[in-house]
Amino acid sequence: MKKQLIISLFLLFSTVLFSQEKVTGKIIYDNNQPLQGANIYWQNTQIGAVSDDKGNFSIPFTAENSVLVISYVGFKTIYLTITEPKSITQNLEFDTTLDEVTLTKLKSSLQRNLGSTANVQTMTAKELTKAACCNLSESFETNPSIDVNFSDAVSGTRQIRILGLTSPYITMTEENILGLRGGSQYSGLSYIPGPWVHSIQITKGAGSVINGYESISGQINYEFLKPVEEPTIFINVFGAMGGRYELNTHYHTILNEHWATGVLVHGNFRNEKNDMNKDGFLDNPLMRQINVMNQWKYGICGKKGISAEFKWRFFIDEKQSGQVAFDPSIPRSVNPFWGSEINTRQFLASAKVGYVFPDMDYQSIGFQNQFTDYRQDGYYGNRDYFVRHQSWYSNLLFATIISNTLHKFTTGASFQWDRFEELYQFNDFSRTDIGAGAFFEYSYNNNDDLSYTLGGRADYSNRLGAFFTPRAHIRFQPAEQTTLRASIGRGKRLANVFMENQNLFASNRTFVLPTLPQGDNGFYNLDPEIAWNYGLSFLQKFKILGKDAEIGLDLYRTDFQNQVVIDLDASTQQVNFYNLNGKSFAKSLQLDFNITPAKHMEWRNSYKFYDVRNTNSIGLDQRVLQPRHRFFTNLAYETNTKDNGNQWKFDATYNWLGKQRMPVSTGNPSEFQWNTMAPAFFTLNAQVTKVFSSNFEIYVGGENMNNYRQPNAIIAATDPFGDFFDSSMIYGPVFGAMYYAGLRWRIN
Repeated sequence: MKKQLIISLFLLFSTVLFSQEKVTGKIIYDNNQPLQGANIYWQNTQIGAVSDDKGNFSIPFTAENSVLVISYVGFKTIYLTITEPKSITQNLEFDTTLDEVTLTKLKSSLQRNLGSTANVQTMTAKELTKAACCNLSESFETNPSIDVNFSDAVSGTRQIRILGLTSPYITMTEENILGLRGGSQYSGLSYIPGPWVHSIQITKGAGSVINGYESISGQINYEFLKPVEEPTIFINVFGAMGGRYELNTHYHTILNEHWATGVLVHGNFRNEKNDMNKDGFLDNPLMRQINVMNQWKYGICGKKGISAEFKWRFFIDEKQSGQVAFDPSIPRSVNPFWGSEINTRQFLASAKVGYVFPDMDYQSIGFQNQFTDYRQDGYYGNRDYFVRHQSWYSNLLFATIISNTLHKFTTGASFQWDRFEELYQFNDFSRTDIGAGAFFEYSYNNNDDLSYTLGGRADYSNRLGAFFTPRAHIRFQPAEQTTLRASIGRGKRLANVFMENQNLFASNRTFVLPTLPQGDNGFYNLDPEIAWNYGLSFLQKFKILGKDAEIGLDLYRTDFQNQVVIDLDASTQQVNFYNLNGKSFAKSLQLDFNITPAKHMEWRNSYKFYDVRNTNSIGLDQRVLQPRHRFFTNLAYETNTKDNGNQWKFDATYNWLGKQRMPVSTGNPSEFQWNTMAPAFFTLNAQVTKVFSSNFEIYVGGENMNNYRQPNAIIAATDPFGDFFDSSMIYGPVFGAMYYAGLRWRIN
């Protein structure tokens, strides 16, 4: 571990050699309001930058450049003569020669676009700073569209859901390249540091056919920080109760008019044993992680010609959990205590090359490639599990218009190779999946009241055969502030039952797979999962007493033609996997009301209702550990920003979860049975940030400040090697209240 840390720090600081003199500054408008997204560039060059959410920018200076251009749609373009490196503050004035200037929530950190065809919500980096400085699996507490659930009482892993369905049904893309899947799907979000992320796009319903055929309930695409838009050096130090500490440090630089690069290093560890509920088990695992990424970007300012992005990323993660008295140095064969160790590492390399035709801005071609090597080696008590997932993904895209820019299409072909080495209790489930497909996606947008996207792809896989995947999205805007959307799409996927249900390893349930000829798809003897998703969405923006407000309504339904049923009701000693024989569906309703009751204040409210059922051994019943009702409210306020960037930020989030059905437990002795329904509960999170300048801030906060803890979280905790031990029946927090503090420091 120390060796890896030394190598990472060497990579980080060696790039300082490329540093150069810069012009830095801040772009403001309307009485000192920061302007995000302004374009800053040297006249007649391709050297440029974009202002961040605080209006700050940084651009390299050379003696050959003297005229700095600052522009933003709806404002007058500014031309400044700059003869030396310095810091400036520039106020932009509205361009009154335009008929109308519309600024839509320039400072909003959670955005819904009236003009997008699909139902997409964008989280900016600013939104991620409202919660603890952690990983992506812990970064959705302030987002009402995504539900965050604990998976078990041992590993500390959190799972996310969209439309009532878990992450295997959500396509995860990393900068629009297929990302977390297969081996990394279960815990992969915990290996993406939040401070690395520039923005997250969340799509409800079936995603685009460009990104594959697996999306059923939604798509999450996360974009990393861009070298040309970030400060030269960024440092984030974080500490929390329970002995958790993190360090994030970034270095970005523009090397010349064509190239920019960035190195990001993340490290975290927890070395303190905590047992707040006194059940003899660690509430959170002991852990160590080092995570390094290096990015390169070519064509940093030009909009035409060739551009390219390259990156590599590597992490090592080590976790130890189980009983407080567990000592991993004692051989497991004679160790009297239950314990678990999971060691994970991954190497990823990707390349994206694009070409925009010089005389045709609307026509481009792109080629994406990514290789990953993911390895996880661990054990849970007496249960061994090993998986290595190597994959190669290629995607070739061509985009142009038909007759005019109202009609556009994207077409291309993709290739996916996956090699799995998987050992469960010395049973070998290794396999190789190879698939290729072609796609076509047509879009119409009149930039006024109507747009729609029609897509389809044909694929062939060695285990899925030949199949077709259709998708469609439509947006109708009958009035300027009113948007209606509808979508329909089909998804198909192969379930990886061990990888996707590792929370159940933290129990003594036996995994039972069907015997041939139950399925016709080898390995697990299970058929592919196939589902249709249908959705309707309504968004209305308006004013209440002069204050901006909006209401939204989302209605979605997912129907499974086939599903791998995870049956926890048939026996408390087993988890049974088999093909669906009956109905399975997920209905979801979300009602949102958001308002800005005062300047610099946002208030979000959301109610969600879920009806998620599938047919198992007890019939068609509500899915276990899935609340039918959820309520969310978030209140955020910022003070006015002073000339030096000084301000306060306040954020509070309330989450209420209704009752949840628990699996049948009548087969257990009475002392090891649980209630048929888990009780409703709520959690309260809050954070206060003090910004001393545009370069330095500190923050303090708390999660689950009402200190709710699930009672009797681990069944038969005193007999972990017995038949009835189970730590997977988790519906709420185990640790209780958690308080934290940290600082962020930027050097331009």
